[in-house]
Amino acid sequence: MADQSLTWQSTTELAAQLKAGHVSAAELLDAHLEAVADRNPDLNVVVTLDEERARREAAAIDEQRAAGAELGPLAGIPMTVKDSMMTAGMRTTSGAEELSDFVPDVDAAPIAKLRAAGAVIFGKTNLPKYANDVQSYNEVFGCSNNPWDLTRSVGGSSGGSAGALAAGLTPFEVGSDIGGSIRNPASMCGVVGHKPSYGIVSAKGQIPGPPGTLTQADIAVLGPMARTVADCQLGMDLLAGADDWHDLAWSLQLPPARKETASGSANGLRVAVWANDPHCPVDPEIESQILDVARSLEEAGAHVDTEARPIGFDFAKADRTFWALLGAALAGGWSLQELDQMAAQLAAGESVPGDLGVVGSTARHREWLTNNERRLQIRARWREFFADYDVVLAPVSPTVAIPHDHSSPSSERRIEVAGESREYMSQIQWMGLFGVAYLPSTSVPIGLHSSGLPFNVQVVGPYLEDSTCLAVAELIENITGGTQRPPRYG
Repeated sequence: MADQSLTWQSTTELAAQLKAGHVSAAELLDAHLEAVADRNPDLNVVVTLDEERARREAAAIDEQRAAGAELGPLAGIPMTVKDSMMTAGMRTTSGAEELSDFVPDVDAAPIAKLRAAGAVIFGKTNLPKYANDVQSYNEVFGCSNNPWDLTRSVGGSSGGSAGALAAGLTPFEVGSDIGGSIRNPASMCGVVGHKPSYGIVSAKGQIPGPPGTLTQADIAVLGPMARTVADCQLGMDLLAGADDWHDLAWSLQLPPARKETASGSANGLRVAVWANDPHCPVDPEIESQILDVARSLEEAGAHVDTEARPIGFDFAKADRTFWALLGAALAGGWSLQELDQMAAQLAAGESVPGDLGVVGSTARHREWLTNNERRLQIRARWREFFADYDVVLAPVSPTVAIPHDHSSPSSERRIEVAGESREYMSQIQWMGLFGVAYLPSTSVPIGLHSSGLPFNVQVVGPYLEDSTCLAVAELIENITGGTQRPPRYG
């Protein structure tokens, strides 16, 4: 049996052990494959394995290291990736029956970067069909269960990614996020996820759209998920950069964290707190814990303002803009005939129940232009706001991980928030508030609910200042203790 304690260490810790020769890539891979064999049957978060190739790659890295070769920062790190990202020679389904046997011959752009850094990708993790839900289940692989409570969802759409991290099956993951698909499952499973500023991590090779699609969908990003903030910063260092349309002439140099965070202390940090809002009320326990974290930062020297909001900003209006643009971004998921039918129903004053993105999917281009201008006005308000504040702390979701509910259509489901029945899609509203503005956001654990389930806070920062979000998230991680191990794993 391999040393199972290895499966709970961070990517950064494992990389140091590999470099020092304290563990081999083969041993590390064995430990994680044994963990999958032992823990995954109850969870169903890892849905595809490629053991044979992974063992070859790990052995080759061990040989190269023994020969004194210069290796990448992830050399020998075993990891899984979300099944929406193409992996050369390894099945990629995006949870769709029609792709159940699809094996790409190229890697998605971020996967290619991770392989170049030496990562050993040994498996794929579950998601909803075409990443289109806040839970992770599909007809190909079934339902993923939360390591904290098997009757609860792992979130979505990067739910398998978050569940695998929480259960110690992988030290590092890459998720995607258009409506909170990194941040939500990170919170539901109590791990760390970073949604980058829009456009700085290439999404080429992500499904949807269909394999071979070159369009990067509006609002959608790919980003790192891990059990520590430091690992997510490492992931951003590797993943961010110009895509292959622009790298001939362009380069990307993200600014360092703002000087208020450079010392590793909260002294002088300017923190706005938006812990609740009538437009999307939050479970009182979540609100209370966010305010407690803010007070801890204040005691450590931060300037905290619980009333600060961008001038002229309205949550409800921003929410409507988000849903309109999200629907337009996801409109390719319907046929032209379906879109025409939905447009006719809406014109007749009928409601159109459906899944994520149905609202706004029938918009004409002139409507999109109007909503895009509204988005630009929202972005301008945030830019003005971040001249006076470094970050905003906000809820990820109004509640903790929800019970499994696979009824259809998803728009007719309900969730419970502190005893109150709410719309299913209200889970997304706090994340859409910032995603529509292209802002970076780190989802970091801050505690446990009275139900015993974990939840996170969003640390939102200025556009392209991802390092500031991550630096403040690390301060919070130090205050709260960060990721905890689910009780079922001791």
